[in-house]
This record gives sequence, C-alpha cells and structure tokens, in this order.
Amino acid sequence: MEVSKKGHSEPEVPVMTLASRSCLLRMPPFWRGLPVLAMPDAGEPATAATLAEVRRRIVTDRTGGSFWAPSPACVKPVLVCGGYRTDGDGMRILARLLERLVAIHSPRDLLLVAPGAYGAAARMARRYGVSHLHGPVDPHALLDHAQEIHELGQGDIGDLAALRNQKVTRYACPDYGCPVDGMAVARRLIQDWRYRDPYTGKATTVLKVLEFQALWRRVVDANREIGACVGMSLWKRRRIAAFFTVPPAHPSFFRQARAAVKQCAAQGRAIVTWATRMPAGLMQQAQAEKVPVWRVEDGFVRSVGLGSGLQVPASIFVDQRGVYYDPSEPSDLEHILATASFDIDLRRRARFLIEHLVQKGISKYGRSDQQQVYERDARERRVLLVPGQVSDDLSVIKGGGSVQGNLALLQSVRRHNPDAFIIYRPHPDVVAGHRNGKLADDVVMAYADHISIGGNIVDLIWQVQEVHTLTSLAGFEALLRQRRVVTYGCPFYAGWGLTTDLGRIPAGRRQRDLLLEDLVAGALILYPRYIDPLTQIPCEVETVIARFDDMRIWHPTVLMRLKDLQGRLKRMMKK
Repeated sequence: MEVSKKGHSEPEVPVMTLASRSCLLRMPPFWRGLPVLAMPDAGEPATAATLAEVRRRIVTDRTGGSFWAPSPACVKPVLVCGGYRTDGDGMRILARLLERLVAIHSPRDLLLVAPGAYGAAARMARRYGVSHLHGPVDPHALLDHAQEIHELGQGDIGDLAALRNQKVTRYACPDYGCPVDGMAVARRLIQDWRYRDPYTGKATTVLKVLEFQALWRRVVDANREIGACVGMSLWKRRRIAAFFTVPPAHPSFFRQARAAVKQCAAQGRAIVTWATRMPAGLMQQAQAEKVPVWRVEDGFVRSVGLGSGLQVPASIFVDQRGVYYDPSEPSDLEHILATASFDIDLRRRARFLIEHLVQKGISKYGRSDQQQVYERDARERRVLLVPGQVSDDLSVIKGGGSVQGNLALLQSVRRHNPDAFIIYRPHPDVVAGHRNGKLADDVVMAYADHISIGGNIVDLIWQVQEVHTLTSLAGFEALLRQRRVVTYGCPFYAGWGLTTDLGRIPAGRRQRDLLLEDLVAGALILYPRYIDPLTQIPCEVETVIARFDDMRIWHPTVLMRLKDLQGRLKRMMKK
C-alpha cells in the first residue's frame, strides 16, 4: 500500500497468502501484493450449465494458468510437464518419465516443460536432445500445437488441455498414468474453490472471476504490442506503467523520440505517447522506421480532481488511428461509433451506466453530493448553458472549426439566440489558474446574462434547457441528462443524430444515427481503458465509478497541494 508523507495509508484490501495448492484461476502479477482471488473451500453447486460455461469461457477467452506469460520459444506435439512437483524428488521422477517417453516418441517431437535449467529432468532432456522450456509461458499458445500431454501430478497445462478436450495423461509415478477428464477439472474449479472479487473483497462466482480474467487477458495482449512510452509527465508515470503492464514488467519511458523509435523498431512494437506532449519529430522518425505511434489521452470518467491539478487518471484512451478530439482524421472512437454492433446486452449495460452516472451526479472529474440552487431571474426565457474551454486546448484548436475560443463561441450563441438567458461557465482548469482561457467579466456579460463559478457542472446542467458548446465534454454529459445540445465545433458526440450541429461534420464518416446507449457504450465501455485506483488492477468503468464514493483514495498529495498553491498565486497576480 502507498503511504503518504503524513502517514495516511490507502484502504486495505486482502493480500494473497500461500496455499497448499494453486488454483487454475489466478491473478496476474500486476504488482507484489495481490488481492485474494481463490482459496480452497467448498464452492458452489456444479450444474451442467455452469460446467459447460466454465469450459467454454476458459477455452474461448484463453484464460487460466499463467495466461499473461510470453508465448513459448518452441512448440512440439508431445509435452512432458512437471505439474506442481517442482522439488528435487519431483524432478527426478519427471526425469524417469521423460526417459520412458523417449523410448516411445522421437526426441524431436518431445518438449519438456519444467522449471529450472538444471536438475535431473533438465539433464535427461539434454542427454536425449529434447527441447526444454523452463520459464513461464502462455499455456494456451503451448497447447495450440500439442497432441499429447504427459504430466507429473496435477498442473495448469494438464488441466487446461483437458478442458480443451486434448489427450492428457497424468502420472503419480513414471510407470502408471491415468487420463484426465475436462469435466472433472471444471467441477473442481466450481466445487472446490471459493472465489472473491479482487476489487471489493466480497464473495463472487467462478463465472465472474472468468469475466475478470478475460478482461485482464485482453489488456495484457494489447500491452504486448507496446515497446516504449514517450511524452509522459513524471507525476503520472507510475499510473501509466500500471495501465501498460505486461506482468510483472512495463514498457520503458523515454524523453527523446530517437531512442524510443530505435528500441521499438528493433522489437517490432508500437510507441505510445501523450497526445498533447508528443516530442518534436516523433511522427516523422517513427514513419521512417515503420513504427506505429498510438496516442494517449485522459478518459471521460477520469478521477476526483483535475488532471491539471496533478490528480492521476483512472481511465485513458489509447488510440491507434488518431485522437478523438481531432475530426480532421479518423479515430478509434469514431470507428467504434461508426461500425460497432451494439447488441442488447451492451445497450442494457450502457443504460444502467447512464442511470448510475446521472443518479450519482458523476462527471469527468468526480461526483456531486448535492444539487446547488442558483438564484437568477430568467423571466421565462429559455435558459442556455455555454461551457467555457481552455483556449489553447487541442480539442478547441482541432475541433472548433470556424469558431475559435470562448469569446467567439459566446458571440455565436448570442447571435443565434438573441432572446435566451445565457449562463457562461468558465472551465475549472482556467478558474484554478492552471490553464489559459480566462475572459474578463465585463467581456462575458456583453453576451451572457450570468457567470457560474463553483459547484459541479452537472448540477447546473439540470437547471437549463439547452447546452451550447464548441467541443466540451459538458455536451456529452448534457445528453446523458436528456438536455438539448447544440454544437458549434465537431466534438466526438456530434454527427450521430443526437445533437443539433452548427459546426462542420466530417463528410462521409459519421453517417449513422445512434441511440444514446450506443454513444455511451462506445465512449465509456468499448473505447477507454480503466484501472482501479485502489488495487491498481485493470477494471471496468463500473469499478471506477464505485471508487468515486471513497474519498480516501483521492486525498491530495504533496504535489497536488503545491500545484493548488501555484494556481492561487497565479490568480492573485492577475487581479
């Protein structure tokens, strides 16, 4: 657990303890202290439906065992595995089993899978010229090429092979083996183990654990393609490392583009770079070496506290095509919204997510505990909200189109709505003194009727009929709350039939009308990556939202306090 300099520790979660046997369903070693996932105990009843579903998920999602390990350096049709017998006696018995199998199979077809490069089994393999894998490997990649598995004692590879309906013989001694039944393996996983949710510590089901493992597998597989991180601020590197880990390691961090490109070109991997901090020359050098560059940005459900205030993100985007706020080129988010199949289950999940976000008052930087009442005299006029933005933000520069900046937006809104009551809301980063974009009150009031500062913007959205915006995320949050949204630029949520668009929408790319559930599924479920701010484990959006209720996780660090002081000093100097 992290402990601050004032001695406040993070909330405790259960830590894995040694057990007499290891469950096939384990936690990847994302970090040293891992939450409990499974302990030997009486589990749930093994119904026929659950047995079949456990087998299907493990095989289809390629989970179970050390699924996070690298692919094997070599594969063979006949595997000789050590199982859990890793002591000296076990390796001597395994050597005798290997010797017996050499008499039946060609040594070229045999592969010894046992820990340690030395010992009796390793010597026997060298004697007969049998290939030997002694480090952790992805068992599914190994089994994809196997026809027979001979295992000493119970182990991951034999269990997974049996679940895949492969031929498995398990031995207590070299001269006697018996077949392993995949249904019996599935039954043990259900009946002999009690599972816990690693995020909450509460009891859960084997099927839920398999959902977690499938998520972790997808994250690890995606991270394998990343070779270097560039343009990442020092204060967020630890969190970025957690996002991109391939247990137990993470990609190297570089300041200079040339060194990163050189390493990734040699590895055949991609560079990830913070979109707004991309080093000069990175794209040109990467293109010359045919190295992919993926851009990273904060997610839409990010944290309790501002990124400009040095609060690390709990969600990010990793975009291989472009970046969501630049409509001049396609992005992964736009591709998802344009092509994804939003089925009934995904839409139902998105609907529940919308309800939860709205009920909890959650926006990008946290949640609202109570609605704030604003006293104003609109005299029955239509009330419009105009959210200000950071003037030099790339979403404004790239997505604002012909309307550039807060003043131009206010002027345009007033021109289109001469009789409306307009509320202007400065961006919180600007109010905090961290970013540019401040307008003098008299300039704002030449076009607006009220300036709103303080409180959560979602409270304000409830009190207006419409939100008029350039590219602000407030427009997306207004859609969740059934408000009319008028866009003057080209935000990611424009052009899908949900908004009134006065800005220019990319021709030929957003030709599909979406339901609000589709937009939310794409933007909050399919596109981002999330990490649990408590356990530092990859998670789904629902886990991050649940953490917004626990303010112990989001307490300000020393750096955050210094940044806040810096912002206050800037505001004082500008007065």
